[in-house]
Amino acid sequence: MFRSRSKDEKAPTEKVTADLSKQPRDPEAPKGRPTPKRSEAQSQRRRAQTVPLDRKEASKRQREARRADLTRQREALNNGDERYLPARDKGPVRKFVRDFVDSRFAIAEFFLPMAVVILVLSLFGNTNRSLQNISLLLWLGVIILIIIDSIGIWIRLRKQLNERFPNEPKRGAIAYGLMRTLQMRRLRLPKPQVKRGERP
Repeated sequence: MFRSRSKDEKAPTEKVTADLSKQPRDPEAPKGRPTPKRSEAQSQRRRAQTVPLDRKEASKRQREARRADLTRQREALNNGDERYLPARDKGPVRKFVRDFVDSRFAIAEFFLPMAVVILVLSLFGNTNRSLQNISLLLWLGVIILIIIDSIGIWIRLRKQLNERFPNEPKRGAIAYGLMRTLQMRRLRLPKPQVKRGERP
């Protein structure tokens, strides 16, 4: 049961290992890639070490490019240069909407100053009942006037856009114009390019 193997049984394995060890390795056999020269290996190592510096340089250049883009965009918002305007303000439809809004008075553009006046009146209204009533009436009156004026602008602007740009996409253009009416003329960006009363 625990007897040792005979010489005949050990022979095959010994023969196989002997055959494998006796086979010489071909020095000409390809490794799958050429051995790099010492100078190439050193330059690769140097490149690997300078990667963080390259990343810093790349991020610095990106920051500079972004800063330059923002500067050009600010200048375009002031002078109306279409090339560098933000995507929201680009295109002939948006330009026409801006000119349409800037060429007329809108009650909504006086909303902020009126809101300040009403707020001051309401603060004094805590002690005086009549002032509180006046501020509430003014608030309601301003809101009603802005709604009526905005509906009129919406109807006229929609008609003009359909006449002038029948094949252009006009999605969001009317809302863009109404939002512009809520800003005071001198604070609007891009800056108005037409005078009041001038045809766009």
